[in-house]
Amino acid sequence: MRRLPTAAAITAVVALMIGVIGFVMSAMTSPVSAETSTTIINEGSPDGFVAVVKVSGLLDPVMVDFIRSSIDDANSEGALALVLQTDSNGVVVDDATFEALLNAMLASPVPIDVWVGPSGSHLTGLPAQLVGAADQVGMAPGSRLGDAGQPVVSGLDSKRLAPITDKTVNAQEAADLGVTTVAAPTIGDFLVNLPGVATREVTADNGETRREPLTQVRFGQLSLVSNLMHTVASPAVAYLLITVGLALIIFELFTAGVGVAGVVGAGAFILSGYGMWVLPTHWWAFVLLGLSIFAFAIDVQTGVPRVWTGIGIVLFVVFSFTVFDGISMSWITLLVAVLGMALTFLAGMPSMVRTRFSTPTIGREWMIGEMGRAVTGINPDGVVQIREALWRASTNRSTPIEELDRVRVVSIDGLVLEVEPETGGAKDYRDRSGGSDPKGQNESPAETAVTSEDDQAAD
Repeated sequence: MRRLPTAAAITAVVALMIGVIGFVMSAMTSPVSAETSTTIINEGSPDGFVAVVKVSGLLDPVMVDFIRSSIDDANSEGALALVLQTDSNGVVVDDATFEALLNAMLASPVPIDVWVGPSGSHLTGLPAQLVGAADQVGMAPGSRLGDAGQPVVSGLDSKRLAPITDKTVNAQEAADLGVTTVAAPTIGDFLVNLPGVATREVTADNGETRREPLTQVRFGQLSLVSNLMHTVASPAVAYLLITVGLALIIFELFTAGVGVAGVVGAGAFILSGYGMWVLPTHWWAFVLLGLSIFAFAIDVQTGVPRVWTGIGIVLFVVFSFTVFDGISMSWITLLVAVLGMALTFLAGMPSMVRTRFSTPTIGREWMIGEMGRAVTGINPDGVVQIREALWRASTNRSTPIEELDRVRVVSIDGLVLEVEPETGGAKDYRDRSGGSDPKGQNESPAETAVTSEDDQAAD
């Protein structure tokens, strides 16, 4: 039999010891041990279950559909209750969709409860009206609830919503006003106090007593794709994505070929498009953004930041502060984006463009007359490959070049090569290069002979 290497054997033994120690420590620190007592104190249904779903961020189409489907699933599967664990401060669906959600909560045979938590969570603005359609309401310490506005549908608990119509309250204030029905510092405390939930009382050996649910609790959340789309539809993420996406696309437009920057930029721009479509925005702000990008592009093409870069920065700042209608972003998000764009186009972008072409441009005079191949069709602009390096290129409109055709470099204008077909060029490359040849070193034998005969005749 083949023996394990010594190192592998030692590793296996150590892992086994760690596992045993972890199991023993877990048993020793378990809340329910041989020295604890357990008492059933609530004759609920231990055979049923309570569904808990997390509702966070703006109530966009993805989140509203998730809540609606959770309500349907709770009713079809016979749940004892559906608990919405909330942290939301805005609604970005139309009024009819939000009203349909509240009506679905009111019509649900399965009780729907709302818990605002954990600490630091908010349920403010129109989402606060969810408590008007809930059976039980709880709040974690440090959370806020309110600014609900007037009820948008009939049937909501007006007594519960009246104290929070135009103000926000904390957990203690909500309890004093009768808005909350359950003292619930944690989601566990909220669950064990729901009607119909079977619980047990556990007393540890230190005398501390707590309640635990016997009824099964099922936690639900958005799927991976739904969570991605919900995240993209948040103002800060959509704004940063469109900023990064456009910057990367500009960089790729002014460099040869299609690289990772272009792919990532296009992906970010597409995702931001969905987010901006969901969120309330001002259409004219995107006109400002387009003008800003155009101004940036002018100076990127020259490789030197000038007045157009300043104009682009000003337009981008105005876009940043006016793009959303009724939704504000944190100053940290705005500061990061504005400073990032300014640094990118003042220093980063020109430097990257120059760096990408720095190697081929050292001693580039040798490229005049060099042969290469067209990577794309050139009519009149395209991309060529010269000695394994990709270059942007242009040609005379009268001599378009097909993809993969051989080309000859006739001159260089900045970072752009002027090329012609291998045969049939509109003009000889030596004439187009603008160079002089006083010593006749590049003249053909026939040209030299003609010149000599003319000189003799003159003598």
